[in-house]
Amino acid sequence: MSGLGAADLAVLALGALLVGIAKTAIGGVGAISVALFAAVLPARESSGALLPLLIVGDLFAVHAYRRHVDWPALLRLFPSVAAGVLVGAVFVAGVDDTAMRRTIGGLLLAVVAVHLWQRRRRRRAAAEAGPAGAPPRPAGRWVAFCYGLLAGFTTMVANAGGAVMSLYLLAAGYAMLTFLGTAAWFFLIVNLFKVPFSAGLGLITADSLALNAALLPALLLGAFIGRAGVKRLDQKKFERLVLAFTVVASLNLLR
Repeated sequence: MSGLGAADLAVLALGALLVGIAKTAIGGVGAISVALFAAVLPARESSGALLPLLIVGDLFAVHAYRRHVDWPALLRLFPSVAAGVLVGAVFVAGVDDTAMRRTIGGLLLAVVAVHLWQRRRRRRAAAEAGPAGAPPRPAGRWVAFCYGLLAGFTTMVANAGGAVMSLYLLAAGYAMLTFLGTAAWFFLIVNLFKVPFSAGLGLITADSLALNAALLPALLLGAFIGRAGVKRLDQKKFERLVLAFTVVASLNLLR
């Protein structure tokens, strides 16, 4: 913290505020937090500095939406997510900051493009089938495997798995509260799983934990804002915001 100026701390505080909002309202905002932390800190160090804040945000989200969760969907994802985390740990150990940022940005944009294409196909099929609604459909085994692998990889490399998970849940057609509750439990478990790997790679240190403590009030404020604001969002606006913030953050990572 001694090397950070007031402007740097303000940017990091904004990132922490957005973590709170992302965990309790709009998941795609979390990708902007990744970009803000990477703008102030080296990409490797920013990943470790952000992880404890994400875990605190996960605890708030689980408390708020603990009754709204699809456990079967999560259980389908966890094996491939664990594999993705392991691949990500190897990747982090062998590449520089620029490669990390650009790899994640490119992957996220590709996932957004695939999601929009799939959504267009579903809308066309629904129009042909008539007005009858359909319940959320869990993704097929291979689709779930690919999303899980990508989510594990991106969350280990740049704490950017929130965007991938958001697209997975949107593709399944979950209502807003089920979306938030399933994502909350998913990331609490996955982020706790990542801690030993991040500590082993030297990404979590005494200095980074001191920075986390200083940024905690901003995260708490963001969680309060998100919890209050989510009640005013309808489903369509929610989905558009998730996609928009994911694209903005992905483009920034490609810089």
